[in-house]
Amino acid sequence: MDLPINHFKHAIAAGKLQLGLWSGLSSNITVELLANAGFDWLLLDTEHSPNELPMVHTQLQAIAAGAAHPIVRPPWNDTVTIKRYLDLGVQTLLIPFIQDAQEASDAVAATRYPPRGVRGYAAAARASDFGRVKNYPALCEEQLCVLLQVETPHALANIEAIAAVDGVDGIFIGPGDLAASMGHIGQPTHPEVVAAIEDAVRRIRACGKPAGILVGDEKLTRRYIEIGCTFVAVGSDVGILARGAEALAAKFKQGEPA
Repeated sequence: MDLPINHFKHAIAAGKLQLGLWSGLSSNITVELLANAGFDWLLLDTEHSPNELPMVHTQLQAIAAGAAHPIVRPPWNDTVTIKRYLDLGVQTLLIPFIQDAQEASDAVAATRYPPRGVRGYAAAARASDFGRVKNYPALCEEQLCVLLQVETPHALANIEAIAAVDGVDGIFIGPGDLAASMGHIGQPTHPEVVAAIEDAVRRIRACGKPAGILVGDEKLTRRYIEIGCTFVAVGSDVGILARGAEALAAKFKQGEPA
């Protein structure tokens, strides 16, 4: 049995644009529906969604037959949590709230077996197809993709140091928390926030790393792609369902008496 190739990792390393969708509905059915919708990747969120490891397991099974690559965001930069998702077969992780080079180094170490890291060993986890992938510990690192999320001015100031950590495959900017930490909570399109993001994208690219972002505004999305973002989430399943449902209801309620 061969280890699956992480096509997402190789695509962003080659500078090929990868468009994604945020999945926060915590449903294997939703993920199955979205897996062949045309996106290159789906983000399975466990930080801001009621999503737990057994549920993510079913979502990984649902996406397996689709074309989209699964990325999992753990709730925190936690070694034990990261280990459990890796054993489940997750090959790409988006680790939130990385502030400096030490936290970046800790995140990478959580994905590496000793002596290069601190990942615990399991002989027959799902990641190795229950032991069928021979020599999995020696092979897995090549297909693991570690994406780190920066979302404060302090983190942005440390971009070069974070990018220099061996094993970091890409840096993702979190506009929501960045806006909040800059005093513009709920305003990711504020001019000061946009300026900070554009500067961050250019600096990430100057370090030779792929830059990523989640954007809900189409004009800004195209702008961030233009200046060099390589992996870009262009919406969310929650947003599609909520706004689509509201628009449909409003269409048929127009003109009704109050």
